[in-house]
Amino acid sequence: MSQIEARLAELGIELPTVVPPVASYIPAIVSGSLVFTSGQLPMVSGALPATGKVGDGHGLVPAADARDYARISALNALAAIKSVIGSLDRITQVVKVTGFVASDPAFTGQPGVVNGASEVLGEIFGEIGVHSRSAVGVAVLPLDSPVEVELIVSFA
Repeated sequence: MSQIEARLAELGIELPTVVPPVASYIPAIVSGSLVFTSGQLPMVSGALPATGKVGDGHGLVPAADARDYARISALNALAAIKSVIGSLDRITQVVKVTGFVASDPAFTGQPGVVNGASEVLGEIFGEIGVHSRSAVGVAVLPLDSPVEVELIVSFA
């Protein structure tokens, strides 16, 4: 068992299978010593756990739930990365996380939502999981997903 696989088991995290693309793209691509993922939605067993805009109020996705969905999206991105480099032990640095949050116009808590992705990467990778980041509010995301996460990692 690899070091990262052991860490995932210790955390009780099962890496999902790679989410099939919903359009004309691939889940991840290698360029030099970097892996770039496509935007990953919080798909679980082929379906979104929730849809809609994030915010406070009736009919909106609560920020705490969206934070969990950002975590799932990051795990889906790790599955895509593993599919192109073979082992997550090859990652030398999580370089950048970009999180998109489908936001109600009054919602400004995008950084807290994207923390769901950032924190799980820190739990898994420790110091090499520390990264730069953008948390962006948007009007709508594919399939009406509440969140989408992209990763850039370096590897050896």
